[in-house]
Amino acid sequence: MPYEGEFAGYRSLRRIAETERVQQLLRRARVFQTASSVTLAKPSIPPPPPQSLPEFTVAIDGSYAEVDVKNGYPGAKVGYCTVASVLLNLKEVDRLDEQRPIDPVEFRRTEEAATVDAALPGSNVVTRDHKSARDSFREAVFDVLHDVIVDEEDRSPLLETYEALLALKPQNRPQVCPYDHEGCSHHFNVQPGVTSCDCELRRPIYSTDALRIHERFLDIGTNGEAFGLVMQLWERILLIHLLRCFERRGWLDKVGKLAFFLDGPLAVFGPPAWLSAAINTELKRLNTQVRQKTGNDLVILGVEKTGNFVTHFEEIDRTETGEAYFPSGTYMLLTDRYIKERVIFSDSTKRYGEDTYFGRKFFYKTKSGARIVASIPFLTEDQDNITSDNVSLYPQFGTACALLDKLVTSRYPNALSPLVSAHAQAAIPLHLGAKVLQQLARALMRQR
Repeated sequence: MPYEGEFAGYRSLRRIAETERVQQLLRRARVFQTASSVTLAKPSIPPPPPQSLPEFTVAIDGSYAEVDVKNGYPGAKVGYCTVASVLLNLKEVDRLDEQRPIDPVEFRRTEEAATVDAALPGSNVVTRDHKSARDSFREAVFDVLHDVIVDEEDRSPLLETYEALLALKPQNRPQVCPYDHEGCSHHFNVQPGVTSCDCELRRPIYSTDALRIHERFLDIGTNGEAFGLVMQLWERILLIHLLRCFERRGWLDKVGKLAFFLDGPLAVFGPPAWLSAAINTELKRLNTQVRQKTGNDLVILGVEKTGNFVTHFEEIDRTETGEAYFPSGTYMLLTDRYIKERVIFSDSTKRYGEDTYFGRKFFYKTKSGARIVASIPFLTEDQDNITSDNVSLYPQFGTACALLDKLVTSRYPNALSPLVSAHAQAAIPLHLGAKVLQQLARALMRQR
């Protein structure tokens, strides 16, 4: 490990690059040969959208920051997580667009934002009568879902939606007790609410322990991974929670006027990955009702800003002569075979993302030339496959592409305006935000 402020010079890098072991490794590494591939990118024109597009979009994005706090213990940290949802009135945007120049004040009124915010214990921050920072973190994750009310008229907490998904978790693989780091060897299926371990200590077990995010919590050092998993969880539960609120209030017949945008792929990664199958099941149940009431599917899109698929789309959209390979206004629905051969090599018979994705990826090059990597959900059993590139399985695909054309923005490369707005609401500035959060943490600890 280097000293603070010490950086490696070029000599060590050159020495490593010229090492025989390194050269042998690189010679053994698989190199993709375009000429040998039978699976090539094939741009297609999407089906035409309906005459009227959704009038509103709901975009969901999150952010987190970890800051140092002074509580008398070295390396003490606190994590701040926030998830924002932004409602954009597309009908009002169209009206204002006909009256250029647009009044900025009027334009800002086309958006309404709400956030879910929480402070979570990090390393060396122990709350109440807990005996470790990890147990403090576990309780805080449960408390946030228990306390957050999204709809003041509905009054159902996020925990209700989470525990509805927990009921769909398979019960054939009991998990280890979250107090295993203290010697408990019991295994069990986590139940709703707050229960207790079967051992003689009867310590509390929270329903959110089924997510197993605490397994990625570190007693020493940074917990960015754990906080990132919490943010991922909130984003996806919030999407399902909103749909369930509409169901309880009898509004599913109005959902045809809404399109939902989620930051990132339609997937759940890491220890909480079992949520993906539960979300998949719940979306299919809700979509069945939406089809009965509206005759069509939900419109939900996950949009990726970075990653292997974004890089791959950029690479294949360049020909040897420098021209664009994908014409504007074309798409490509990615199949299991294409992904395993061209993006993430695998010879497994198990389909790509089977345990983590509740939707499938596609590339779309908008009419303005922006490259969008998006996911469309599995809303029926027929749609729940990635072997076929038959887009007719997805009745709302034309609508999805038309919305991408409509909502793409020039503010950032390959960006969509609803997600830009949601990110602006959720983002915590790296330097200024850390200073403010440190001051907040000190003030709250003084109050305690």
